[in-house]
Order: sequence, then structure tokens, then C-alpha cells
Amino acid sequence: MIRLLKLTTAVLVLWSLYWLAAGYGLRSGITGWFDTQAQRGWQAEYANVSSGGYPTRHVTRLAAPALADPATGLAWSADWLSFESPAIWPGRQVLRVSPDAQRISFFDRTSTIFAADLEARLDLAPGLALELRELALEGAAWRIQQDGADVVAADTLHLQMIQTETPETYRMGFEAAGFRPGVQIRQVMGAAKDVPDQFEALVLDVDVQFDTIWDRGALEQRRPQPRHIDLKRVEAQWGPMRLKAAGALDVDEAGIPSGAVNLKAENWRDMIEMAEFSGALPASAVDSVVRVLGMLAGLGGNPEDLDIQINFRDGFVAFGPLPLGPAPRLIIR
Repeated sequence: MIRLLKLTTAVLVLWSLYWLAAGYGLRSGITGWFDTQAQRGWQAEYANVSSGGYPTRHVTRLAAPALADPATGLAWSADWLSFESPAIWPGRQVLRVSPDAQRISFFDRTSTIFAADLEARLDLAPGLALELRELALEGAAWRIQQDGADVVAADTLHLQMIQTETPETYRMGFEAAGFRPGVQIRQVMGAAKDVPDQFEALVLDVDVQFDTIWDRGALEQRRPQPRHIDLKRVEAQWGPMRLKAAGALDVDEAGIPSGAVNLKAENWRDMIEMAEFSGALPASAVDSVVRVLGMLAGLGGNPEDLDIQINFRDGFVAFGPLPLGPAPRLIIR
């Protein structure tokens, strides 16, 4: 009995020493990263840091964290941010953020984010590079505001990025139940009054191959850039309008895509009206676009539904046989 007690005591002492050492290393790694960014010219600060979770977890909490990158003009701040991981492996983190206001600024534009039960699950591979294996962001009701008004809101949030067998390729998914564009977006898009307040579906499923693996260098040095995009499923349904897309694109070093995306649009005429009202489609081109798309839709048997291919070639994009102009550059800043 005494021998068992001594063994148990020794195990507890060793575990406590490990917990303290691992917790100190984790805390030092987090605060050291902030110090490094500050030395590089960032605003990287917090009010204080605390640790807890003994004996099964490590919990490190930063009060009033704030980050700003002067090179990109991007800044973020929150009331608090916590890092939680199993004591046995600190590389499997759960990040939780204050449900109170988070602020994201891009130069002179500031957005405020409110999100209930928001957490990010982060799985990093062992090693100094901290290679990203999985990132999942989930939460309950959330909204983004500008100047006190909702820009967008939704009942849930699910965002996932998972490394595949090819290390540079990540499978990404997004879904937001009850997605609601704010009044300003509805006005800009020219949404009719009878269009529902919220989307019936908003889903994205895509595989993206980058030029490098996502790791700590993605924050400290340069962002990995997309080189191949396999668009498995895009679906958006807003009232009578429904949009589906799938396809594949290659992206060169200048960020110019080439390839094709198959697009199916139900009640496409309503979408054209919204594109005209928002300015995305010049009024002078509307009649021509409607005639061409009407002809293409008629070939499919249902003049209200459009089944067409969007082509990206030589730096330009075409909607079926209809040229739209220069293709957007796909560059992550």
C-alpha cells in the first residue's frame, strides 16, 4: 500500500512538472509571437495573460488582444481570446473569442462582429513550422455591422479547412443557415420587396491547392497562393432564385485563373435585374444580355432556367459566348 502511494505521488509530481513546463512553453510561445510581431512593426498587444486548466488541460487567456499589420492595413481586436488544448498535446487548440464586439478594420473601414459560442478548432502538426492540418470555425447566431447597421447575419456558422493527403491541398467548406443580407446590401443589389429576408441555402464545397503549405510562415512572411481550384459545389437559394456551380480553375503566379465553371441559374431574369440595379451589369448591355441568355436558356427547354459555362481564358472571362471582361485576380493578401 505504501509502495502504491509512493508511486502515485511520484506520477502526480512528474505530471505536475510536465504540466507546468508545457503550460509555460505554450504561454511563452503565444506571448513571444506577439513580441515578434511588435518588433516587425505590427501593433501586437494585450492587457494581460493568465493560465489555468490543471491537470487535464492548458488554458491561456489574453485580455484585450489587438493586432494590426501596417503593410496590409488590416487590424483586429476583441475583449478576450483564449487558447485551450489537451495537456498531453498543445498542438490541438480550441480558440474561443469573446461574444462581445470584435472589430476588424481595413484602412478606414471598420466592421463590428458579434458571434455567440464562436470557437475555432485548430490542429497543428508537431514541429516548429506549426503546419496546419485542420481549421474549423463554428458558432451560433452571428452578425457583422457597419455604422451600427447589420451588413450580414445568420443563425449558424460552419467553416472548415482540412489538409488532404497532398499537403498543399486543403478541402474547404462553408455553410450558414438563415443567412440574411442587411438592408444596405438588399438595396444595393436591388432585391425586390417580395424576396425573403433570408437565404434558404448557402453552401460552398471546394478543394484548393496552394503553392506552399499553410503554417506559421503564412502569418509571419507571405500568404500561400492558390494554384488549382476544384469547385465541387456552390449553392445559393434566395426566394425564387437558385444558383448552383461546379468546375475547376488553374491559377498562375500572377493570380490569373483559367478553366471553366458550369453554372445553373433558376429564375435568372430576376438575377439580371439585380445585377443591373447594383451596377454590376451596365444598363446599356442589359437588352443584349437578356437576348443572348434567353436564347441559351431556351435551348435547355426551360426559358426561366439557365444552364451555361463560365470560361476563364487568357486573362478574360466569358459567360458562355458573351465576353464579360478581364478575369479577377485570385491573390491572397
